[in-house]
Amino acid sequence: MIRKSVLAALAGLAALAVAAGAVAHDYKHGELTIEHPWARASIGAAKAGAAYLTIVNRGESPDLLVAVASPAAEHVSLHTNVTEGGVAKMRSVQAIEVSPGEPTVLQPGGLHIMLMGLKARLIAGEKFPLTLTFERAGAVTVEVMIEAPTTGGGGAGGDGHDGHDGRMGAGDS
Repeated sequence: MIRKSVLAALAGLAALAVAAGAVAHDYKHGELTIEHPWARASIGAAKAGAAYLTIVNRGESPDLLVAVASPAAEHVSLHTNVTEGGVAKMRSVQAIEVSPGEPTVLQPGGLHIMLMGLKARLIAGEKFPLTLTFERAGAVTVEVMIEAPTTGGGGAGGDGHDGHDGRMGAGDS
């Protein structure tokens, strides 16, 4: 009985250590800090996914995230979710402002990085490179951790993207 309890406790500690390691991957780039870049694992044969992260501007001037790129997908772009007539839709955005003193959060259901035409499934535990280009700070490449569909904040969608199944509807971009 005690042996099973000890084994269960050790397994729990190992899981916490893995989870802590997955969260602790921040990148400093000049006055910017890019915190915990992550994506959900693909579900099925989805060809679309999304990446999320938080950007903290410790400088005195605003910056703009103006471009994103990754060899993991054929097309990578900045998106937001909007609700029109009670229907949630994705919209592409040209840039995302990164103001000093307040975190810019890219998360499920809001601003995010769209990955279209995935070249391979996103598999939990793996990573892929993502290059963020800022108007002032220039380009920085980060490693995006791929997390299980139930981690990272939010429910699982058909492609791991905000409840969408990878298909684009009329008006989506």
